[in-house]
Amino acid sequence: MCQYGVNMKKLVDLCLVLIAGFLLTSTRPITVQEKYMDRYKVIAMNEMKRSGIPASVKMAQGIMESMAGRSELAVHANNHFGIKCKSTWNGDTYLYKDDDRDSAGTLVNSCFRLYPSAEDSYFDHSEFLKNRSRYNSLFNLAITDYVGWANGLKKCGYATDPAYSAKIIQTIEKYNLYVLDQEVIKSQLVPVKTEDEIVAESIKSVEAETRITTATNPVAIKSPLPISRPVVKPGIPASFKKESCVKSKGKRKKLYK
Repeated sequence: MCQYGVNMKKLVDLCLVLIAGFLLTSTRPITVQEKYMDRYKVIAMNEMKRSGIPASVKMAQGIMESMAGRSELAVHANNHFGIKCKSTWNGDTYLYKDDDRDSAGTLVNSCFRLYPSAEDSYFDHSEFLKNRSRYNSLFNLAITDYVGWANGLKKCGYATDPAYSAKIIQTIEKYNLYVLDQEVIKSQLVPVKTEDEIVAESIKSVEAETRITTATNPVAIKSPLPISRPVVKPGIPASFKKESCVKSKGKRKKLYK
């Protein structure tokens, strides 16, 4: 019995070790990039619907430019796309050393846009691309062509990094961000019926209603014209009869009795 008990204990311990090993190998911690995606993907998808910029491209840029929300600009200025002030910016600003240098070649502070929230940053990123002629060619691309958009952003001068487009594509494919584009397109696909289809459905509906009526009451005939019914004013019972208005001893007779 003792030997049997020892063997059972070893078997149970072995099972626990196998289960623990399976759990450790089948699960992994969520990365900061995935947390970032979960937090901002809805905003990216809404911006795709509004502006026509693929959510996959916007999300990949946000992950890269903001270091998945951990960069100094993202933390202190809610700037997730590294957009500088430019001459048209009238909002708040944040100074940060990026790639601007003075005449002596010394790195100096660059003026970046400061936003009230990350959502404002996502919105302004769309406006930034839409309202600059240098990016017009991007909006001629298919909304699912994230490769074309990535190459176009680099070609139009969004970033100075020579590998910028390759990094966007790699980020999109690593995290399956193109699924966001597909979800937006799927949500906007509303089937539109043709006039012939509408007429055919109306005829079927009338025929079905006629069959039901004649089945329950063979002598009933469905009139092709709308039935005219008396109009009843609100608050007045339909059974009351209307009379003419006659003066009697200086008083008006009641219209209804």
